[in-house]
Parts: sequence; C-alpha cells; structure tokens
Amino acid sequence: MRTTVSTVLPKTHKAPDSYINVSVDFGNSVGMIPLNSIVEKAEAYKPKQRITYKLIKEYILEKYSFKVHTAYIAEVKRDLGLPMYDAPNAVEELKQPRKHPTSIQVDAIKDALTYFQVI
Repeated sequence: MRTTVSTVLPKTHKAPDSYINVSVDFGNSVGMIPLNSIVEKAEAYKPKQRITYKLIKEYILEKYSFKVHTAYIAEVKRDLGLPMYDAPNAVEELKQPRKHPTSIQVDAIKDALTYFQVI
C-alpha cells in the first residue's frame, strides 16, 4: 500500500524556497514499514480506562448480585490508603449517621478494586 503524507505548516506571506516529497510504503515486505508495529506502539500510548464508582458498582452487582453504596466504596478506598478526590457535592454535616459496609461488602469492593487493578 502506498500512502502520501502531507504536512501543514503555519501560514506565512513568503513563498517556500523548495518542496520535499516523501513517500512511505506500509506493508510486510522488505523496505516497508509494518502496520503491526504502528498498532503496537499506539496501544502502548493508549491511556488506561478510568475506573469510576459506577464501574465498580456494576461489577459487584453482576458478580455478587447485590448493590453497594458509593460511600462504602469511598470508605474502603480510604481504609486502603488509596488516593481520594474532593467531592464537589460534599456536605459539612451529615443528616444521618454514616453506616459502615459489612465484611461481605468490603470483600466484594476489594475484589472489584483488584479486578480493575486499582490495588
């Protein structure tokens, strides 16, 4: 496969002195750039998936068939010393005392965090 690549440079009022034409051959033959190596390099630079509380809750619901509250996930993360972010909707005083997760819920949350490679 033969591909022509063009480069865009900032506009100037001057005319260019010369042009350079570059031809790149992609393929698996000798003297060609293999597409597999380009795909591998692109995968290496791909950012990791952001693990949200919603993903953790869905994983626990699917695997363990029960729901957990986001506050329980936050408490387990806090107990493990994982990084926490300031919640924009945090309140200074709670209306009701905070409930704590059961040991079954804690184990499920730890399993989910391990599954998503957070711990």
